[in-house]
Amino acid sequence: MILYPAIDLRGGKCVRLLQGDYDQTTVYSDSPVEMAKKWENCGARFLHVVDLDGARQEASNRAIICEIAKTLSIPVQTGGGIRSIADIEALLTGGISRVILGTVAVQNPDFVEQAIKEYGDKIAVGIDAKDGYAAVSGWEEVSRWKAIDMALAMKKMGVCHIIYTDIATDGMLQGPNLSAMTEMAQAFGPGVIASGGVGKPDDLVALTKTGVSGAIIGKALYTGSVDLKEALSKIGGGKEC
Repeated sequence: MILYPAIDLRGGKCVRLLQGDYDQTTVYSDSPVEMAKKWENCGARFLHVVDLDGARQEASNRAIICEIAKTLSIPVQTGGGIRSIADIEALLTGGISRVILGTVAVQNPDFVEQAIKEYGDKIAVGIDAKDGYAAVSGWEEVSRWKAIDMALAMKKMGVCHIIYTDIATDGMLQGPNLSAMTEMAQAFGPGVIASGGVGKPDDLVALTKTGVSGAIIGKALYTGSVDLKEALSKIGGGKEC
């Protein structure tokens, strides 16, 4: 299982939201690039970056995201505010390894199909679930899509990677929704990356038993609840510091 340290960007700063609430924002760093280098130096094999401003179509942190990708030697995946093929092309040209489609995947599945035809496994789909249904627009609206049904529709189109977030557990540090992750992994198969709820290294061990292929760690790293090197040693993988 690959661990993905998360960097969420808002106003050019590294922040975390509580359960996706933009009114409950904590700033952890004014230098996202330095934070990214820290996680790489601690052994991360892949980095997860989210443009929170982009998700609400308020602004864009794309220049910072591309700077992160060009500074690191490990691959970077990113999502938030990606609405067109031109957006995807700009990110891939800027050094991003994998582009995550979120809201647009719910609202315009045909766009996902087009992106997959052009870019293959460089495209991932983010499914953020609230009470089993996919949420959009920075988690502020809930769609009529059931998360599992959406994942299966994306798989049929050729999507290889799903970033599955349980909003109820995100930022709470009380453990991931293991039953939901198991259900998604069984339905979708290989390629599910779990997000939300990790609060201690044992949560990551538990996730390895659900069948997911990756796990995103956010707030737990920033509060010190999880030490990345220790976590990597528990589940294997990573590179030597």
